[in-house]
Amino acid sequence: MSITSTNLDNILPLIAKGKVRDIYEVDSETLLFVATDRISAYDVIMENGIKDKGKLLTQISVFWFEFLSDSIKNHIIASSDEEIFAKLPKELSEPKYKNQLAGRSLLVKKYKLIPLEAIVRGYITGSAWKEYKNSGTVHGTAVPDGLLESQEFPSPIFTPSTKADQGEHDENISPKQAAEIVGQKVCDDVAQKAIDLYTKARDYAKTRGIILADTKFEFGITDNGELVLVDEVLTPDSSRFWNAKSYVLGKSQDSYDKQFLRDWLTSNNLNGKEGVSMPEDIVSQTSSKYIEAYEALTGKKWNV
Repeated sequence: MSITSTNLDNILPLIAKGKVRDIYEVDSETLLFVATDRISAYDVIMENGIKDKGKLLTQISVFWFEFLSDSIKNHIIASSDEEIFAKLPKELSEPKYKNQLAGRSLLVKKYKLIPLEAIVRGYITGSAWKEYKNSGTVHGTAVPDGLLESQEFPSPIFTPSTKADQGEHDENISPKQAAEIVGQKVCDDVAQKAIDLYTKARDYAKTRGIILADTKFEFGITDNGELVLVDEVLTPDSSRFWNAKSYVLGKSQDSYDKQFLRDWLTSNNLNGKEGVSMPEDIVSQTSSKYIEAYEALTGKKWNV
């Protein structure tokens, strides 16, 4: 059974509900992130979910937070069920709540958020390829002529977007526009840190037979100006992972994500429509892709 919504009966206040996560306030400095099995495509959440998707996303994030911990501070207070439930109100250890939270939760520290999506692109694909074909730029910035679809950039590039309110669309912006929003120093720090983290993750992924084409980071900031890695990190929902064995220059690549779902919606003229339920074969194929990504990246067998 998939968990597409959580209900903690106001034991903790629900302060935000995103496309995937339900976020509860534990106290003035602590949040409980719960990754549900909701899945969205074309900015619409499907009626049914992908079993264990939230658990997979959470465990992939935990893997990367630990992998990058010597490069940047992160917001995690507790990531194991034992640690998390020890810090939550005792009522939440009752089965009806624990079944909603176990394996898919993180206890995190609140930080002031930097209002940017820090996107790093190592390969030209997606919206960047579309813009490049039209104008020869990526996020308004000139890049080399003659690139082919899915080609690697000479070096990774920082291509920020706005961080829209829930229900609104993020907007691709140039680094110059990003600096106008957050200030030049913060923008430069975010760009450099995001590229450094991407590069480290990209190089590791290559050893696992995976190409990390692009990813999105989110950062908080401490009172003394130190960047903190927050949100989710390097999951199939926030990144484009390709199988290196099937990579072919000059065309679109299959990703470890919800491509089966997008293709099914498009072929049935359902993209962008509300109230859609996925057939079982699409649920199963999409689930398999998330499991494949987890196992390829972490080297562990998924046995939940």
